[in-house]
Amino acid sequence: MLLPYAYDLARAFLFGLDAERAHERTLDVLALTQNTLAAGLYSAARVQDPVQLAGLRFPNRVGLAAGLDKNARCIDAFAAMGFGFVEVGTVTPKAQPGNPKPRIFRLPQRQALINRLGFNNEGLDAFIANVQRARVRARAHRCGRPGSPAPSTPATMLLGLNIGKNAATPIECALDDYLSALTGVYPYADYVTVNISSPNTANLRTLQGDAALDSLLAGIAARRAQLAQEHGKTVPVFIKIAPDLDEAQVAGIAAALRRHGMDGVIATNTTLAREAVAGLPHAQEAGGLSGAPLRETSNRVIAQLRAALGPNFPIIGVGGILSGADARAKIAAGADVVQIYTGLIYRGPALVREVAQALARKD
Repeated sequence: MLLPYAYDLARAFLFGLDAERAHERTLDVLALTQNTLAAGLYSAARVQDPVQLAGLRFPNRVGLAAGLDKNARCIDAFAAMGFGFVEVGTVTPKAQPGNPKPRIFRLPQRQALINRLGFNNEGLDAFIANVQRARVRARAHRCGRPGSPAPSTPATMLLGLNIGKNAATPIECALDDYLSALTGVYPYADYVTVNISSPNTANLRTLQGDAALDSLLAGIAARRAQLAQEHGKTVPVFIKIAPDLDEAQVAGIAAALRRHGMDGVIATNTTLAREAVAGLPHAQEAGGLSGAPLRETSNRVIAQLRAALGPNFPIIGVGGILSGADARAKIAAGADVVQIYTGLIYRGPALVREVAQALARKD
């Protein structure tokens, strides 16, 4: 059971540390305590509010966004917090250190972060090994195919695996990295997210352009068809896009998603805009801005996607959720389910249940 005020005390300590050191310390503690009695410090009963999306049954409508647990070390810990789905990564085919430190900066006056981590991760093999060790995944497989329990049983927490390209891979060869990563994670994922929107890998966002996106999605769709035949299951593929797009760009992406049979879209990644934090310490650091200042921009892109894609295309909304009311605004904009990351850092695990309860249908 989540102990009242436990995170307030932890946050006071963690915010006294360098932001990346605090991040690493937190993951170390979660990895050490998951599946032990100490997990009671951050665990909570999962709100059961199942929703069908992209052929999967989500236990509730709040998930963990990718980026917090890049190496999939703490899946069981996040499952204990009551998430309906957890997305880990971004993983690249080869291990890479990411960008030089310091590379994470807090802006507490606006409940925001700036990061330029750059897909730092231990590589695909280590990532898959960690996913395989997660007990929640073993339990899911013992109960049958993940995401498809009998209607009378509680839905199993879903796991999304987020993939990207190595920084050293030329942008014209990006598809090779995505196909390698997709092939590796496919057997272990409930869904796969293709990250083409991080601002911290050079030229990555150019993959959102018309011709580049068509080429990328065509290659992913073809490989997914091969993998579905090989493994006897079709794993949904979501595309994660940036907030720094105009309406015409959003419409072009929406058309490409439908054209190539993608299963959904995640909107949005972090922003390069700084107007909302102008004048604050660290505001001009390079990298992606997340947290409260991203909320309205993300909601605008979600609304544009919903208008372009129609009522039934799956949209995962992420960006600036720090309360249940923020999450409801994401749903009102057009999202089907939501993800949190920066809000978890500022509010702690209690935010998971707050959001799940705020979004729970009352019928």
